[in-house]
Amino acid sequence: MTSIILALVIGAAFGAVLDRIGATNPNYISKMLNLTNLHLMKTILLAIGTGSILMFGGQMIGIIDVGHMSVKAAYIGVFIGGLLLGGGWALSGYCPGTGVCAAASGRKDAWFFVAGGLLGAAAYMATYPMWDNSGLLENILGGKVTLGTVPGSDYAGLTAISGDILGIVLGAVFVLVAFLLPERPSAARGEVQPAE
Repeated sequence: MTSIILALVIGAAFGAVLDRIGATNPNYISKMLNLTNLHLMKTILLAIGTGSILMFGGQMIGIIDVGHMSVKAAYIGVFIGGLLLGGGWALSGYCPGTGVCAAASGRKDAWFFVAGGLLGAAAYMATYPMWDNSGLLENILGGKVTLGTVPGSDYAGLTAISGDILGIVLGAVFVLVAFLLPERPSAARGEVQPAE
């Protein structure tokens, strides 16, 4: 029961942060995707980079158990699903997490998004045997692999490079890009921005 309460508290805090940075507003998402306002992209890159540095650094010094690392298998269906998710995100202005948070904050359009996501998941479950037999769910590129080799993990690395070091370096690159990106690219080129 304690883990459920903890999950609810952490989830509510995460949702509050998403709402605070504007991720639950489809207008912010649209501006990010059409590259007119990169505030949200900078925030996402900073969060991913910081999380990567902390996770892989924690694994290196032994305060994070590598056994908690989960790697998803690569297969054609994942790439198709990613394209569908990206297209839906661009059309609706929501991804699954931001849609649920927006619904919780009272946005009526987000409730339709959440309902559509649940219907899509139900349709996938109902047709799963067809997808399983299609070959689209067969592992490719080694299935569950990482870019670098992570000591103590059950996953093979595509390279002999230390996965922990690679994770920290990639995280640092994400943080650097987050700080270097202009918030409004067209304003950086001297173009006049309309009032918001």
